[in-house]
Amino acid sequence: MRALLAIRESFRIAVQALLANKARGFLTTLGIIIGILAVTTTMTAFNSMQAAFRQGAAAIGADVIYVSRTPWIIMGNWWDYRNRPNLSMDDAADLRDAFQGRAIVNASMDTRRDLKYRSEIMEGVVIIGTSDKMPFITERVPEFGRFLMPFDVAYKKNTAIIGSTVAEGLFPNTDPINKEINIGPNKFRVAGVMEKQGGSTFGGPDFDRQVFVPITTFAKLFGGRRFGDVDIAVKPPSMSAVPDLEFEVIGEMRKIRQLRPSEDDNFSINKLDSLMGAFNSIVGTVLLIGLVVTSVSLFVGGIGVTNIMFVSVTERTREIGIRKAIGARKISILMQFLFESAVICLIGGLIGIGLTALLTVAVNASGMMQAALSPGILVASVVISVLVGVFAGLVPAWKGARLDPIEALRYE
Repeated sequence: MRALLAIRESFRIAVQALLANKARGFLTTLGIIIGILAVTTTMTAFNSMQAAFRQGAAAIGADVIYVSRTPWIIMGNWWDYRNRPNLSMDDAADLRDAFQGRAIVNASMDTRRDLKYRSEIMEGVVIIGTSDKMPFITERVPEFGRFLMPFDVAYKKNTAIIGSTVAEGLFPNTDPINKEINIGPNKFRVAGVMEKQGGSTFGGPDFDRQVFVPITTFAKLFGGRRFGDVDIAVKPPSMSAVPDLEFEVIGEMRKIRQLRPSEDDNFSINKLDSLMGAFNSIVGTVLLIGLVVTSVSLFVGGIGVTNIMFVSVTERTREIGIRKAIGARKISILMQFLFESAVICLIGGLIGIGLTALLTVAVNASGMMQAALSPGILVASVVISVLVGVFAGLVPAWKGARLDPIEALRYE
């Protein structure tokens, strides 16, 4: 009970000290406000980046093994990979035969082409040649119409499934189903519109700005069967089967590409966890640098609080002498000033959190990204504010607690 009364009294004294000189109080808390605003904004941006990346990467599939000519992220010497032979549709067919009935195998190729519907034009859209197996690999399905069917692939139909951004760009006021569009010089009939996935993040693919066509048609029209580079996706029946299947895929690919035991793989195995690991490593480093830089402003704010607490101790020297003369102990004086500095920083921290919340709302309204101020960040910000206040007020509070009561009573 006594501790609660002491905290309440310290809070009252701290607020009175800030209100007694509003300009000084504002300047005192301003450093803390800016520091907490910088720290919370950095942490919120990091969480938002992670969430956006996970959302975009989810379309890849956590339980899918991708066979490609090169790794998604090349950490070593690029020249070690440039001379590798492309993966072909024949490689994909051989791998599909090897895993018949045990896993879903889907081949895909991509290029960029301009699209046109009447007077509407979209430039540099990603065209993906794939098969009817793709929805089972990525779990991406059309919102309207249908996806590719086996007969589209078998008979090399000029069928197109367009992303939501493509639908909005080419057909702003028209139902795109069964309309003919030009992909380069070739006409395709739109059979479906994919569900909206969200925009690209930090250089990642924009899944809504893609068009899917049969891979056989792709090879025929865009010259991909002989010279193109095929990506092969292999999806096991369950997540637990991924590790064993990965070794089997490597073994089968070595046989398909006729590699001797002494030869290195001339293909790469890619998975979502490796992509997430690289992303977390890079963004984690950026976060650390950002927190170090933003902590400087918090440190400067703490120095300001220390300065104002020295002034407060000096102004209340006579009050300290009176309290000591009637029996107040050093610890009581020390705790009073520590509580006061902590409350000053807490007020600044709460204002900083409020400004971060407003900034988050503004970012969400602008559509740049979806940001969220998590409870963990709120708790961390409050704790950081209080700790800065305690450390900032420690030396001034110790100075006040050590004052000699007789000398303090003589102070004018």
